[in-house]
Amino acid sequence: MKAGFIEKLIERLGRIGPEEVQNYFLRLAQEKGFLETVFNAIQEGVIVTDSNGRITYLNDAACALFGLESADAIGNRLAERIRGLDWESLTKSGGPVSHDMEVFYPQNRFINFYIVPLVVEHREAVVTIPRDESGPNEPTRGRQSTPGSPTRATAAEEVGHVMILRDITQSRRTAQQTIESERFNALTLLAAGVAHEIGNPLNSLHIHLQLMERSLQNLDDGAKAELQHSIDIARSEVNRLDSIVTQFLRAIRPSRPQLRPENLNTIVEEAVRFFTPELQDREIVVEQELRSDLPVLQVDRDQMKQAFYNVIKNSLEAMHRHGTLRIRTDMDDTHVIIQFVDTGGGISAESLSRVFEPYFTTKPAGTGLGLLIVRRIVREHGGELSIESPHGKGLTVTIRLPYIDKRVRMLEAGESRPH
Repeated sequence: MKAGFIEKLIERLGRIGPEEVQNYFLRLAQEKGFLETVFNAIQEGVIVTDSNGRITYLNDAACALFGLESADAIGNRLAERIRGLDWESLTKSGGPVSHDMEVFYPQNRFINFYIVPLVVEHREAVVTIPRDESGPNEPTRGRQSTPGSPTRATAAEEVGHVMILRDITQSRRTAQQTIESERFNALTLLAAGVAHEIGNPLNSLHIHLQLMERSLQNLDDGAKAELQHSIDIARSEVNRLDSIVTQFLRAIRPSRPQLRPENLNTIVEEAVRFFTPELQDREIVVEQELRSDLPVLQVDRDQMKQAFYNVIKNSLEAMHRHGTLRIRTDMDDTHVIIQFVDTGGGISAESLSRVFEPYFTTKPAGTGLGLLIVRRIVREHGGELSIESPHGKGLTVTIRLPYIDKRVRMLEAGESRPH
């Protein structure tokens, strides 16, 4: 469409006939279709809203990013169609705004968006500038215009906003993968070496301990009891080494979850029952407050049970004896919440910031992989893991698992995208 076409059309409206008006409208429709084709061809998402935040236009790329249908979205508020987007806060500044967000539906992506006010100038009146009677050398203030010639006064009005969206998933994930790859490279090499060098000797030790137990039948009671005690200690240490190898392998070889509909309360109860002998031996009380109307979630039962095992085990080791472990399940508008609160000694602020680092542990015999495995499992299920430890008040581990299509998560200012 040539520049000034609309202006010329408006000026001639009073002088054109019905046939010409029809031709102009046909031309406008053609131009509109051409522009829509162009906007739908670009990869960046484009969303236009009015001054009330209602969608007036969005292209195919924007629909794909948020799982929207253009016909259903137009006329609705953008904040209602994209849950988690605080549109009012983003547009209140009156100027351009750039931010990153994480999108969970229809696919997990990272998006950078740029919002700019849509300003339209309205022609208000035709003003005639009087000739300057003071002479040609007198300076003219204000808008430059030829004296005596008509000019149009204009007023700017903010009529909405334009939102430009760019998918930065690949670059962001590449940066994250590079960091995690470097972090786990040493872990991978060590775990592979441990599995190879220790696995076969452990099996041999198991066999020889069994042979030694058979030989006990030929000894007197005193020697038999003493040797049995040594064998039990050796078997316990062998089992501990075997557990360390297994956890190393689980940490570096994550498997994709096999999702099936499950009741989270049932999995929690099974995890607690597994530790019943140890709980009784340590005189630790478990208080369960399980919400009965939790929705059924699509989870991997074995992986989620493993996550709960690791959290409960950490709590038992932190409390030693005579403690209380409170397990609560609840839900909000988007997530099922599983919370574990123990009465152990807690973790310092410095240590709390490092709990997800490989090998880091505050326990003399810990591997530093328990919470790392829990976080990996929770993330594989699209969930969130948080840990709190008020000084001297134990540890609170909260797992949040989504049960509806959560659309977006606004990223904090510090979570800048990679360049």
